[in-house]
Amino acid sequence: MDILQAMKERHSVRRYTDKPIEPEKVAEIEKAIASINEETGLNIQLVTNEPEAFTGAMASYGHFSGCSNYIAICSGNGRSEEIGYYGEELVLLCQMLGLNTCWVALTFSKGKTKYICKKGERLQIVISVGYGINNGREHKNKPLSELCTVNGETPDWFKNAMDAVLTAPTAMNQQKFHFTLVDDNKVKAKALFGPYSKMDLGIAKYHFELGADGHEFEWI
Repeated sequence: MDILQAMKERHSVRRYTDKPIEPEKVAEIEKAIASINEETGLNIQLVTNEPEAFTGAMASYGHFSGCSNYIAICSGNGRSEEIGYYGEELVLLCQMLGLNTCWVALTFSKGKTKYICKKGERLQIVISVGYGINNGREHKNKPLSELCTVNGETPDWFKNAMDAVLTAPTAMNQQKFHFTLVDDNKVKAKALFGPYSKMDLGIAKYHFELGADGHEFEWI
């Protein structure tokens, strides 16, 4: 599975089997995490075999079951878009490895954890990881006319990029962002008002870049 296929086939999964993640897959995820941490200064950690992490009332609220693995992302405030961008890179890597994932905010029991936040950091988000009971289902999308603005004819590369954006997970599937093609090769992306909208924008921008498939453009 390549990353474009992973992007199209990946859906949020909240119910998992007890099958452990193989050591070689753990190693590959940790290698990618180490590279991102070095590049960005984020504090991302993979935690495995922690069955208490998704138990209790909060897990019930999010309908989680069987999940004992997660990626924890710690940082200072003000880095939500960056967290979304690089977190989605890890999500799609997991999908290519045959694993299922879900971005988790309110449903994670923060009192039962093995991750470590450094001074000045807090837990920003977690991503559940494992073998799902199923592969999830496709979420509903807004029409493209509500998610982007183009003056004149839409170039194929921009349409392909926006089609990729439609596959991006967002908080409560609200898709609180907007993309504007300013000219042939300049794109403005804006987060709208809503919970986790800046993080969602980072996720969407990562998908946009994948969908653009090498076309040269500039974020403005």
